[in-house]
Amino acid sequence: MTTTMTKTLTTTKKGDTSARYGGTVGDVVFRLANYALFFLFALICAYPFYYLIINSVSANDISALGDVRLWPVGFHLSNYAQVFQLPGLPMATVVSIGRTVIGTALTVLASAFLGFMFTQTRMWGRKFWYRFLIITMYFSAGLIPVFIIMKTLGLTNNFWVYVLPFVVQPFNVILAKTYVESMPKELQEAAEVDGANILQVFFKVYLPNMTPILATIAIFSAVTQWNSFQDTLIYITDQSLYTLQYLLYMFINQASSLAQAAQNAGGNIGQIAGLATEQTPTSIRMTVSVLVVLPIIFIYPLFQRFFVKGIMLGAVKG
Repeated sequence: MTTTMTKTLTTTKKGDTSARYGGTVGDVVFRLANYALFFLFALICAYPFYYLIINSVSANDISALGDVRLWPVGFHLSNYAQVFQLPGLPMATVVSIGRTVIGTALTVLASAFLGFMFTQTRMWGRKFWYRFLIITMYFSAGLIPVFIIMKTLGLTNNFWVYVLPFVVQPFNVILAKTYVESMPKELQEAAEVDGANILQVFFKVYLPNMTPILATIAIFSAVTQWNSFQDTLIYITDQSLYTLQYLLYMFINQASSLAQAAQNAGGNIGQIAGLATEQTPTSIRMTVSVLVVLPIIFIYPLFQRFFVKGIMLGAVKG
């Protein structure tokens, strides 16, 4: 009897230990291995951004030699002050922010409204228009026909060329439509019984309850708008409409001449500080890259808590 009780107590203690530490020894080892693997993966993903930052605030002569790898050497912030003096950068920043904010807002609104409308059985030609929209995901007219269309519409050398072509994105509409289909139909029926029309149902009932999927679409749209530079390359020749990403593209290709221009603009500052703060092609590339990347790095975490929920509910029906 005593032996049986001892075995029972031993088994209970082992069970308590397993429950306390999340399973058997194998489970714990597997979990620790996962943590280590994902930590290493996160470190690999984060290091390029860290590398840009530490090189942008290190002594420029040392950074140009590639000797800054783990922490800043000869810390200074004069690179940012001098880079902001480069021609066109402030205006390009305004253009990039403008296209990102306006473009994202219109894309989110259009995706939500179209996704909602494609769930309405009374919509005329609903299936045809939905399939017509989906087809555009697989077929494109090509660069030259699209350029001719944009020129005919008067969108070349026009700020709206950054916004209007991105307003309706089929993938975003699919996400919004699937999300709306997962919401109870009783919401719309109750609103219509109270006398609400279709727009009131959308804006007052559905739109406020679509926050997760709207945040997901906003992330996709904002990142696309902020990082885009090919539309500037193709449609824009007016320098006042250049975007920050396009200037980064130009700065990387012309880093040597821009470094000399920044040195000349710096004047006495560069002469007093010496080689440590004198602009080099490497410092130009690193500093401008940081300025372009940082806004997205700061904005993304604000929407991250909605991202997983939105993409899962918007991608799977039911």
